[in-house]
Amino acid sequence: MQKTVHIIGAGISGLSAAVRLSNANYKVFVHEATQQAGGRCRSYFDAATNLTIDNGNHLLLSGNHHAVSYARSIGTEAGLVGPKQAQFPFVDLKTGQRWQLDLGDSRLPTWVFDEGRRVPDTSLRDYLALAPLVWAGTDRLVGKSIPCEGTLYDRLVQPLLLAALNVDPPEGSAGLAGAIVRETLLAGGQACRPLIARDGLSSVLIEPAVKLLQQRGNSVQFGHELRGFTVNGDKVAQLDFGGEDKVALGADDAVVLAVPPRAAASLLPGLKTPTEFRAIVNAHFRFDPPRDAAPILGVVGGLVEWLFAFPGRLSVTISNGDRLVDMPREELAQAIWNDVCKAAGVSGELPAWQIVRERRATFAATPEQNALRPGPETAQKNLFLAGDWTATGLPATIEGSVRSGDRAADLVLARR
Repeated sequence: MQKTVHIIGAGISGLSAAVRLSNANYKVFVHEATQQAGGRCRSYFDAATNLTIDNGNHLLLSGNHHAVSYARSIGTEAGLVGPKQAQFPFVDLKTGQRWQLDLGDSRLPTWVFDEGRRVPDTSLRDYLALAPLVWAGTDRLVGKSIPCEGTLYDRLVQPLLLAALNVDPPEGSAGLAGAIVRETLLAGGQACRPLIARDGLSSVLIEPAVKLLQQRGNSVQFGHELRGFTVNGDKVAQLDFGGEDKVALGADDAVVLAVPPRAAASLLPGLKTPTEFRAIVNAHFRFDPPRDAAPILGVVGGLVEWLFAFPGRLSVTISNGDRLVDMPREELAQAIWNDVCKAAGVSGELPAWQIVRERRATFAATPEQNALRPGPETAQKNLFLAGDWTATGLPATIEGSVRSGDRAADLVLARR
């Protein structure tokens, strides 16, 4: 008989679990509390700019194997586009200096031996000083593991770890930072080619998954919020969606809870989850990028950290953005636009813009908060957790989200 699984939450972790289980011939029911899929990983039409924009700018790398495999499984791997080589242009807004980090296409970090490919004014010794991150424990601080100063830190390590951890790097978990370093810089250029969903996150990573599930006869129901469980012994026996809307589970049915940590803790009293979160600020400007604009530009020495060039749009991401969430919107937009003009080499009055401030974008990737992340298994043998806030071994990233969904699905399959 075909087995059944209920996925609670249609974010990318829930969808990755759903697709994986559908591929294994499970009957899948996806229940989403809101009116759209994708969670933080989604696109929407913005009237202020008259453009379809992403809720947040997300960068994938060719070495994000779970995320790339997920895109391949829903037929959209070609929608993740980027340069043929792992090259990252940077600009320092304070000095005006520009350079390109060239990681090549090797499976080894041979680029560190080539002065012309690494960060200007850095030596091999600077890179060797990062070695403690590779084996650091998650309970250790970045600031206690490596020197958080100097040219290499300012021009590469700080921007990389800030984007990955979404906290000021010295206060972040060295173990989580080490996982990023191992899977990117240490893995060579083959793992570091930047990939961007040029046509939007929803059209590449979300909508095709929903369509695929529905075409196979599975259910994706929006506005369907889980209110509670009925537990019988060591299993979930019933799902309660409010009123008379209850779903009884069969003996072999399973549930994957792929919701934000606050919702998960409400549904599962006593569940440990992260309690501190950090903001991310994204800005979008209706402006045609210069023809030679790189898809992604690293920016140091200013307010802006990463500048993305999309058709008809320039977009910016600022991590660890708590300091900006209460700043007047137009003042913030103007300050960001000033940096964009310097970085992109353009000029002009402030164009049509939109600011997206996510106050609880990710859990704070500190040792203390990382220790609160639960694993995928629960006290109920047919209930599993997924989400970038669970113990994935990575900070809160798309790769971590998909990895958590895959892992939950694999645990469901292992119940056979």
